[in-house]
Amino acid sequence: MTDKQPVILAIDTSNYTTSAAYSTPDWGYVSGGFLIKQAKQLLTVRAGERGLRQSDALFAHTCNLPPMIEELLSTIPDDAQIVAVGCSTTPRRTEGSYMPCFLAGENVARGIAAALRVPYYTFSHQEGHIAAAAYSAVYAPDAVTVYSPDDVQDPSLETAPFLAFHVSGGTTDLLHVTPTDGRYNIEMRGTSLDLHAGQAVDRVGVMLGLPFPCGPALEALAKTYDGKIASPKICVRGCDCNLSGLENLAQKMHRNGVPDNEVAAFVFAFLEKTLTKMTENALALHPGHPVLYAGGVMSNLLMRNALSAFCRKHRSRAYFAAPVFSSDNAVGTSLLACRAYLAAQKHA
Repeated sequence: MTDKQPVILAIDTSNYTTSAAYSTPDWGYVSGGFLIKQAKQLLTVRAGERGLRQSDALFAHTCNLPPMIEELLSTIPDDAQIVAVGCSTTPRRTEGSYMPCFLAGENVARGIAAALRVPYYTFSHQEGHIAAAAYSAVYAPDAVTVYSPDDVQDPSLETAPFLAFHVSGGTTDLLHVTPTDGRYNIEMRGTSLDLHAGQAVDRVGVMLGLPFPCGPALEALAKTYDGKIASPKICVRGCDCNLSGLENLAQKMHRNGVPDNEVAAFVFAFLEKTLTKMTENALALHPGHPVLYAGGVMSNLLMRNALSAFCRKHRSRAYFAAPVFSSDNAVGTSLLACRAYLAAQKHA
């Protein structure tokens, strides 16, 4: 290792967020290291639209990355040195998983690694989400801006198999995760067979005139409703679910003049009940496994208490990332790159 403090830079260019981060690899952390600093910028979606075309996302990342990287690199201390670069290059680590928006980050990360003559490590966006959420849950469960805590809450998420939900605009996946060799062995256990949870939130939010992405505004609206919520009829078979019915029901409520805040509360009640049933069925297959809830949708605080109580009732434990670690970011990618770097040093 270098005599200077080693740091590892990582980049993630998802469909809606440009992000970069750097961490310090450290053998004392089961996460592989600890985060020093991150930066991220939401991509702009025009009012009334429900998303971005890949060409527009790719262009936005291309514009966002240079000033973001310049600003982030200016914060690296003089006594530190970049020893490796990591990047999210695919949505999932499966054959055929691809989105053009990740090319923006890949091109910049590869260029930096080549210029510095340091190792370059690639991961999936999903792996990064899991790593960031696990890091937050283990080291800083209530953190917002604290990235280097001194104590470990519970390292089990980094050393033993667990269940993980990745719930976002592009996925509603239930996964069985086994930490191995500095990476994750991920097996699919369930998914949404039609609409994803984040898509449902955004589509209902746009219908109600909220800014995109709609999660935070829809949650704030839902919190203003204190009446009774109609019990949603969900569709869960095994560990798979269908969510298109949620959008249809919300549209019907809106047409019938139901108040917007009640519609918003109904959306999260529907998602909570769906995730609870999927959790129940997964724990029947893997009794006692801890459950990690990751992804942008899981930054929603309305669903956490119910899911946590349900897991306790079934002799499991629910873990949630702090909201800053739930949404798309390069944090998990930087920590995964730390593990890869340390593993290479060990075998050098």
